[in-house]
Amino acid sequence: MEKKALTKTDILTLGLMLFALFLGAGNIIFPPYLGQLAGDQLIFAITGFLLTGVGLPLLGILAIAKAGGDLQSIAGRVHPIFGIVFTLIIYLAIGPFFGIPRTATVAFEIGTAPFLPASFAESFWSLTIFTVIFFTITVLFAMNPTKLVDRIGKVLTPLLILVIGLLAIKSFLTPMGSINSPIGNYDTEAFFESFLQGYLTMDAIAALVFGIVIIQSIRSKGITDTRTILKSTAYAGFIAAIGLSAVYLSLSYIGATSVEAIGLQDNGGIIIAMASRVLYGDIGGIILSAAITFACLTTSIGLVSATAQFSFKIFPKISYIVYVLFFAAFSAIIANVGLTQLIAISLPVLLAIYPVAIVLVILSFFDHAFYRKPYVYMIALSATAVVSIFDALRSTGIVFEQVDSTLSHLLFFEQGIGWVLPAAIGTLIGMIIARSTHKIN
Repeated sequence: MEKKALTKTDILTLGLMLFALFLGAGNIIFPPYLGQLAGDQLIFAITGFLLTGVGLPLLGILAIAKAGGDLQSIAGRVHPIFGIVFTLIIYLAIGPFFGIPRTATVAFEIGTAPFLPASFAESFWSLTIFTVIFFTITVLFAMNPTKLVDRIGKVLTPLLILVIGLLAIKSFLTPMGSINSPIGNYDTEAFFESFLQGYLTMDAIAALVFGIVIIQSIRSKGITDTRTILKSTAYAGFIAAIGLSAVYLSLSYIGATSVEAIGLQDNGGIIIAMASRVLYGDIGGIILSAAITFACLTTSIGLVSATAQFSFKIFPKISYIVYVLFFAAFSAIIANVGLTQLIAISLPVLLAIYPVAIVLVILSFFDHAFYRKPYVYMIALSATAVVSIFDALRSTGIVFEQVDSTLSHLLFFEQGIGWVLPAAIGTLIGMIIARSTHKIN
């Protein structure tokens, strides 16, 4: 029997489930690092971070709900081949290339390394042994992940929130130290620098994958009306957004007040692990380590399963189990480059694909205004990609002086979001053509 609406309890449960899906490795490690670098510019920095770390994922979830399908159905509006290729790139980015390996490296940095002898923790073998064990467990449960993820999520997500909450409260009541001056680009460009750092959570592109999970959960409750599904998704999304914002604010403040006590560190995983020991002693470190290790494991299981399912859908001749084994083994290899190096490698890729994903999502909300003409998407996304790809290359040290000289005239180019104006102009040109040709026809 069809239901007309979800109950308040159903919506709350849905919102917490979405929050649990998002609350992974990136959500824990980047805010403390941002806090250390932003210093007394923290307010501007966290505002920029929240836009890309919370606002864009919320838009992504709503875009999938509005479309009533999945990422491939939205990307397919550009062209069927683009729909497959872009979706595959997104799955690979949040899957075996960056997202899945990062779950293991964060679990190691926070959950295991602090308890090992320093000489062994810094050796090649410590991370290798850990990743083998971590991904062996991932494979065992990825065969049938639903029950495990559900059970662990119900226990560990509240536990992780409790631990972060206790750390935040203690850091407010008895700060580890004063807030220092900003470092590097955060001195003059705190907002824009953090806006770009928000890409690293990968949540905006993860939302394009998680959206279908939420829709299926709503439909399983007997809801079939498209508007009701969109409304329910919006409520759940806002609940998740509030939760994520609270976590980011707390962790960034912990990072900002930690410099005097633990010094500047290479990544947020080390910062939060060391800060928990300063604030609560060994017991704080143990509780935080256990909660984050299992949370990362749950995320790993979910991402391996999702990537394997999508791959099986595209190439069904290879079995789901083979995909699980392959992605887990590949992720284990990638994870051994280490957390700091993995973040550095992932940034150029995210700089290239994030703007394209953002523009695709935004266009999907009002594509009725240009009659969903594919060429409007093509013009806007092509203009976006030209700038974002050169931004990505420049971040690796590859500079094309003539191209960069031309692009440097773009609004917000120096801030790293020079793609905004070309995207807007491309959309406008496409819409003018679409509406003009529509009237003629």
